[in-house]
Amino acid sequence: MSIANPYLMFLGDAPDQLAAKTADGVAKWRPDWCVGQLRLEGCKADIGLTDMTLEQGVAAGAKTLIVGVANQGEKASKLGRQLYDARHATREFSVGKGKKRTGKRLLTVGTDVSVGKMFTSLAIEKEMRARGMKADFRATGQTGIFIAGSGVSVDAVVADFISGAAEWLSPDNDADHWDIVEGQGSLFHASYAGVTLGLLHGSQPDVVVLCHEPTRPHMRGTPQIPMPDLQAVIDANIAAGRLTNPDIRCTGVSMNTSGMPVDAADALLRETEARLGLPCVDAFRQGAGRLVDALG
Repeated sequence: MSIANPYLMFLGDAPDQLAAKTADGVAKWRPDWCVGQLRLEGCKADIGLTDMTLEQGVAAGAKTLIVGVANQGEKASKLGRQLYDARHATREFSVGKGKKRTGKRLLTVGTDVSVGKMFTSLAIEKEMRARGMKADFRATGQTGIFIAGSGVSVDAVVADFISGAAEWLSPDNDADHWDIVEGQGSLFHASYAGVTLGLLHGSQPDVVVLCHEPTRPHMRGTPQIPMPDLQAVIDANIAAGRLTNPDIRCTGVSMNTSGMPVDAADALLRETEARLGLPCVDAFRQGAGRLVDALG
């Protein structure tokens, strides 16, 4: 799949900012590919681009309209247009085998959904490449696919084949090469733990980095379930990951502190680092340098 850019980002009538996380992620990581945003009446999201109509977007050079919000269904156009569904793979996958592969792998894992796993993965890849390291971001969701240009949206893969898809996405490689695999969901989320476990087994990570959004009182979409303890999430991911990599370890924590005052955020990062004994940063705001340093 090759998707032409520049993009006009469609936000529709998104009820809040997080509902437009696909559009927001593309705009932040590929701003040079985005000419503007198209919002409908009542839209509560804003990704900081110029508001445009469809006609204005075309005049500005847009070649693709990116539906940057989660929608409930799709219908192909009958007007000779092309509709790309980034969620569904164009190939089949085998079941996972758990066979040891060459190369190194890092998987971002989360306390919840939408806590910054993709942003952290991209920040780590950016830092590694700036240091001259061999590294590739491996997209596992539709936003990541728009940013990377390729990948597998694993939440649309039949459950039995998620680990196999992750194996295909991060194959044998040079001994000093890092695959930075974008995490999905959370082992502690009742709705999405299955895809998280499949990614954990299939990517066979040497390292996991925990991602967290500290202002939430409960898991997104399930208000009856409180946010889990960070150490418990680390322990659960390490225990599950040992099935395919007995040497798996957690080397750092990345917090999305965008909803906090900077002083309070920095104090929380320092307190968490001292409590867990791991480097704790906001990888998007502060960069991923210390997370890469911790890899040894």
